[in-house]
Amino acid sequence: MATQKLYAGVKLRETRARLGLTQKAFADRLGVSLPYLNQMENNHRPVSATVVLALAGEFGLDVTELSAGDAERLVSDMREALADPVFADGAPPLADLRLAASNAPALARSFLELHRAYRQAHERLASLDEALGREGAQTVVSPWEEVRDFFHYCDNYLDAVDRAAERFSCPGGNRMDPISRAIEVLAKRGVDVQFSDISALRTREGETLRISSHAGRPTQAFQLLHQVALITQNELIDATLDLARFQSETSRAIAKIGLANYFAGAALMPYRAFLEAAQETRHDLERLADIFGASIEQVAHRLSTLQRPGAKGIPFFFVRVDQAGTITKRHSATRLQFARFGGACPLWNVHQAFETPTRFLRQLAETPDGVRYLCLARDVSKPGGSFTAPVRRYAICLGCEVSHARGLVYADDMELTNPRAYQPIGISCRICERKDCHQRSVPPLERRLRVDPDRRGLLPYDIA
Repeated sequence: MATQKLYAGVKLRETRARLGLTQKAFADRLGVSLPYLNQMENNHRPVSATVVLALAGEFGLDVTELSAGDAERLVSDMREALADPVFADGAPPLADLRLAASNAPALARSFLELHRAYRQAHERLASLDEALGREGAQTVVSPWEEVRDFFHYCDNYLDAVDRAAERFSCPGGNRMDPISRAIEVLAKRGVDVQFSDISALRTREGETLRISSHAGRPTQAFQLLHQVALITQNELIDATLDLARFQSETSRAIAKIGLANYFAGAALMPYRAFLEAAQETRHDLERLADIFGASIEQVAHRLSTLQRPGAKGIPFFFVRVDQAGTITKRHSATRLQFARFGGACPLWNVHQAFETPTRFLRQLAETPDGVRYLCLARDVSKPGGSFTAPVRRYAICLGCEVSHARGLVYADDMELTNPRAYQPIGISCRICERKDCHQRSVPPLERRLRVDPDRRGLLPYDIA
């Protein structure tokens, strides 16, 4: 498997600007020539191992910050956008997309915003949406998608909110029981907490906060901590929302809930204590759930947020899907990026999790770019609490690149070095490059097709 070269020109320029150094002074301290530094800053050359070591030794830089996580996300999103038939006459090569994502990320994001607006306008027109018939109607970004992209490009880690949650949960450095701590803090703010027989998970009327007595303890703790965030961290949350500059009040309101949820998860599983426990248990989700009084889904989601500079955990991807295969939550700190539209690859083990409730399914998988992953899937369906209440059915998948697999208990006894043990998977059929996939649902939009009426293989066409 080929080693991926590291192009990090934007990060180098940002680091130099933060240090207040000229190119000449920066090059001298890195031990390279000025022309060589200039070529690296403009992504004409990859960052060498010597420079990486110099950045760590000379400036104490966390070299994992050089990885092109944002660039990979942008490239994946641009590839999917450019698979749209509107670009059929000439999609740019992958090398150009990587240059755009690395050298001009703001331009790449603007392109994605433009394509998203086009797509929504096209879909509204196709469905004769009433909004297009009203005078003065405007095509706006879906608030849900706007908020999802906000967390996506924050790498699903919000340092100020995460540290505030850690200070709340660990006053004096000692972790407290989250429910007791939340009740104590809310009482000081004049809020009376009651555990009641209510249909909702949480309701607040005036100074009375009611939590469902039927909900499990992890859910009760999460709902209490969510309310703590809204009451005690309102200024911090509003400041974060101001910086995000959402396009509508609806987006801002959705994001506020998301930030309160982020605080709740980070308070339930405070960063340093959770990272230490994750490493000690080798990321055993069940043991972590028991230690922190959390659910399996909460633990898996929290593992995907451990991206604090200088104290990063294993880079995980995390996704939740419903029975139709629709992605309802997604985040990736790895090179694997999820499709913005449509469902997940049907060859992925997450879809099989519905068939084996409460069991963990392991899978070794390889994407078309040759990167290999250890994937862990589990059903996390949520009972409604009564015979007549509907059951919400979901499955989650947590995974990492195999280079980190030895740090997971789930990798034990798996054939990590056997190439034949890896299941070929993709991201989305519309951009997947595989030609011989027996589960392909639609042809790739960026490839030409050959149709031979006298021959039939796995598919009624061949991919050029």
